[in-house]
Amino acid sequence: MEWREFAESMAQLARNLLAQDSVQGTLDEIAASAVRLVDGCDAAGILALRKGRAVTLSSCGDVVEASDRLQGELAEGPCFDLAQHPDGERVYRIADLREPQPSWPRFAVAARELGIGSMTGVLLYTHDDDFGALNLYSRRPGAFGKDIETAGWLLASHAAVAVADARTIDQLEDAMKSRHAIGEAMGILMERHGLSEDDAFSVLRRISQHHNIKLRDVAQRVRKDRPDQT
Repeated sequence: MEWREFAESMAQLARNLLAQDSVQGTLDEIAASAVRLVDGCDAAGILALRKGRAVTLSSCGDVVEASDRLQGELAEGPCFDLAQHPDGERVYRIADLREPQPSWPRFAVAARELGIGSMTGVLLYTHDDDFGALNLYSRRPGAFGKDIETAGWLLASHAAVAVADARTIDQLEDAMKSRHAIGEAMGILMERHGLSEDDAFSVLRRISQHHNIKLRDVAQRVRKDRPDQT
């Protein structure tokens, strides 16, 4: 994509972000836009470190949460290091994960098994002493050149502003978990009763309003009552 075209796309992104009605919606739009706008980008996500714990704030693509989880468990990896050491490098780029990565040997092996060929990311300030990173992934090695840093900074700047609007990382994480729970409960109702997506959500909302129970709690009850769960 030419820079003129990219600049126009970024202007459209800014308008799209303003149209979002929640911080989570804004972050999700940023991750999706990274995949859509950056050549070679197959997946993107926003990772934050909350008191040393890795938290996936948004993901677009199957490998994102798996990568974040691995870096948290191993306490190593480019995104983890970037967010944990904000006074150091503010951008990282791994051109080829097939090559040895002395700084993150265990993560590099696990990343290859996930099908990640190359990665890049940009540090973003989140809240107080918490830091995060916008991370981009590609299945093929050599997908991200040095000029990707400018595009990454532009996207990360939007992400930093969005996260700054939230009071705490914990709130964002809680919202993410709620969305997953509600989505899974909707899927159960759709499969069990042949409902549409809208109808399944309406059922959850009516139960929530009738019994004065949070929507997330209703969703968790549906998940627990699933017949095939032990």
